Amino acid sequence: MKVGINALTATFVIGVIAGLALTPDGRAWMRHPTLLLGGQASASAPPSAEAETETTAAPVVAPVAPAPTVVRTTPLAERLAKGSLRIGVFGDSMADGLYAGLYRDLQGQPNVSVSKFSQVSTGLSRYDYVDVQAKTRGQLDSQPVDVAVVLFGTNDAQGISMDGVVHAFGTDGWKAAYAQRITDLVTLLRSRDVAVYWVGLPRMKRESFDGRMALINGVVAERMRTLGVPYIETTALTSNAEGAYEAYLPNDAGRRTLMRAHDGIHMSMAGYLRMSAPVAERLKRDAGLTAEPAA
Repeated sequence: MKVGINALTATFVIGVIAGLALTPDGRAWMRHPTLLLGGQASASAPPSAEAETETTAAPVVAPVAPAPTVVRTTPLAERLAKGSLRIGVFGDSMADGLYAGLYRDLQGQPNVSVSKFSQVSTGLSRYDYVDVQAKTRGQLDSQPVDVAVVLFGTNDAQGISMDGVVHAFGTDGWKAAYAQRITDLVTLLRSRDVAVYWVGLPRMKRESFDGRMALINGVVAERMRTLGVPYIETTALTSNAEGAYEAYLPNDAGRRTLMRAHDGIHMSMAGYLRMSAPVAERLKRDAGLTAEPAA
């Protein structure tokens, strides 16, 4: 029995290391690895964009995320009418680029500010590395915001440890655990009267990775419907006419422009502006900054 556990442990570690080697954040970490044999990760071990975990426990009943109460926050137009609108961008390295795009999109709007709260190599799967819930609570304590634009997922295609069980990526248990972490984060933000807008992940170059990101988008979209949170989809926006990945896409003037970084995951600045445009338009509409009324 001990030999079998060791073999499964080795599978867990190999899966994590293989995933780390496939992403920019993961490759940077592998120069200073801290993942421990035995299936436990140290507090300094960052998540991977594609690592998978295996659970060594017997099948368990998947945790069910409770149906939350939809909470009403102060409308953006009402906030802006009282003085200012403070927008914070939360998430991983993809959100870093989204912040840059939103900052450029909204910098000309009076009494509107955009601040970056995102951090590379973070996500909702590996709270043993960075507890996003605790981190966000601390950020809100030190710098309150009115609006949270959230984009997580590029590092989340790996197992989630919850209540002593590691739920392998893509399983029903994983989906329920991931949905619960989304709910907890939205609940925290709304408890501070912060309006939440969640941005979906873009199309990815490698088919297997794109499939994993599509699964994450599916869980997120379902949660947003349940929670009553605006969800801005970006997959179609970052695909070609056939719905596939393409590094060069037409810009607003119809000129083919490089939209993607060389890794096939992140965007170029033009690509981030492509993603941020519908987010900025939604925020401006809800804040009463455009003629079109808010949905």
